[in-house]
Amino acid sequence: MTDNNLKRYHMLNSSSDRDGPATPVLSRLQTAGIVAVVRVPSPDGVVAACRALCRGGVRAVEITLTVPGAFALIAELAAEFGDDLLVGAGTVLEPEAARRSVDAGAQFIVSPVFDAAVVDYCRQTLVLSVPGALTPTEVVTAWQHGSALVKLFPGRVATPEYVRDLLGPLPAVRLFPTGGIDEAGAAAYLAAGAAVVGIGSRLMAPAAVAAGDTDAITAAAGRFAEVAAQARAGR
Repeated sequence: MTDNNLKRYHMLNSSSDRDGPATPVLSRLQTAGIVAVVRVPSPDGVVAACRALCRGGVRAVEITLTVPGAFALIAELAAEFGDDLLVGAGTVLEPEAARRSVDAGAQFIVSPVFDAAVVDYCRQTLVLSVPGALTPTEVVTAWQHGSALVKLFPGRVATPEYVRDLLGPLPAVRLFPTGGIDEAGAAAYLAAGAAVVGIGSRLMAPAAVAAGDTDAITAAAGRFAEVAAQARAGR
């Protein structure tokens, strides 16, 4: 490896220029291991569902901006739960949406793609940005731009084996796979080295949220929280 390549490798695998004021949120996400991703056709029942999540041991939630009234919902969750629940915004595609999410109380911003302007806004406002990527080039682009955590999407394509392969040459990159992941998949991703895993309908099923079936949500949260606990114990 030439001197220039060696220098570039060490820069890619350093976290020092990414870890800053957003580090406490990043640490809480990594400790949680699981983020509940909420994508439902109505905000009705989401607050009660989040209470159920907390009872089951999952204390991080991503409210996607496809949910009607998402900004008001984020504000309601932030006001009710405070430090008991880490609330983020998802499907954030441009800086204005990031600004409105942060103003509402979002503590982290998730995007399905990499948008430099969104990442820059989050860095300026000291909020954790989690841009989306799939290919190694996209992951490295997000990482080089200063992202401390990179969403790997979709999970059906970016398998646990894919995560393990990516982390071979890029061991410092923190990955957040999401999309179509069940309990066994979550365990496999965490074992492969993922920093945190996003769980959608297997945890916050739209039908359960709409019906107010909080017992089912609490039970699912308990199962996923146990997966995260076992992963932590094995590291």
